[in-house]
Amino acid sequence: MPLPPRVPDLAALDLLLSVIELGSLGRAAEAHGISQPSASSRIRYLEKLVGLPVLERTTLGSRPTPAGALIAEWAGTVIEAAQQLGAGIDTLREQRDSRLHVAASQTVAEYLFPKWLVALRASAAVPAAVTLESGNSAGVAQAVLEGRAGIGFIESPRAPKGLESRPVAVDRLVVVVAPGHPWARRSAITLEELAATPLVQREAGSGTRTSFERAVTARMPDWRRPGPLLELSSTTAIKTAAAAGVGPAVVSSLAVSVERASGTLKSPAVAGFDMTRSLRAVWPQGQRPAGPARDLYAIARRAGAGAGTGGTGGIEGS
Repeated sequence: MPLPPRVPDLAALDLLLSVIELGSLGRAAEAHGISQPSASSRIRYLEKLVGLPVLERTTLGSRPTPAGALIAEWAGTVIEAAQQLGAGIDTLREQRDSRLHVAASQTVAEYLFPKWLVALRASAAVPAAVTLESGNSAGVAQAVLEGRAGIGFIESPRAPKGLESRPVAVDRLVVVVAPGHPWARRSAITLEELAATPLVQREAGSGTRTSFERAVTARMPDWRRPGPLLELSSTTAIKTAAAAGVGPAVVSSLAVSVERASGTLKSPAVAGFDMTRSLRAVWPQGQRPAGPARDLYAIARRAGAGAGTGGTGGIEGS
């Protein structure tokens, strides 16, 4: 419920108590870190609000009027309660800053978060405990919405309802096949070939799968998705299946840099098809990351900028 209109603010009441305690408006102003004219203005505001003088100014200092003494007596309880409130808020902030729970999609969790964590621990304000919950982008969004995670990182093109998002890095998807697959001997395949081929894929809700399907649909609005050749719950399992010759897969370029360099996976380009995607930080709508979550978000943004996230790319060849 709203306060009565004649209730002064806490700063004016606290100043009044200091004037009475110290016996001087000047000494009270100094104690509060404000100028004497500012202190006088606060007392005038208080007197105008209550409609009564609260201090008597003399050559020896200031003392309360009868009304001022009574107001000060009531104010003492209010200020004490405000100090308890402030102490409680400080405790809550300390508890928040002592731990950080992060939810991240598998690509971010495996290939980006470890470097971010090293940078976070090297910073001045590092939480005592950091926990990471890894899953698909839909699961990450749910963890943030339910308050289990202070911040999340997803691969989906846009934030789910109820969340705000900002890009922190840019990633590219690549087609990968075993060295013995027919596509491995080609420098490029067509989008039509890729779109018609059942793939080794993550489950529905995965950011990589969602990004790929939306990109293809944008180019081919009437595309009928073939069912997955094999559906697996981790990128590592998908890489293993593709390398074993089960079938083609579309994965993050971050996840297969070693395999492409060693030749255990081949990446034919997809002619004329660019698919760069943003990796995004998410948090509840109307809020902003605070404490260590804010620090981690800043580190992720700086790391992304340092890696040249403003560039372009797509489904590419090795």
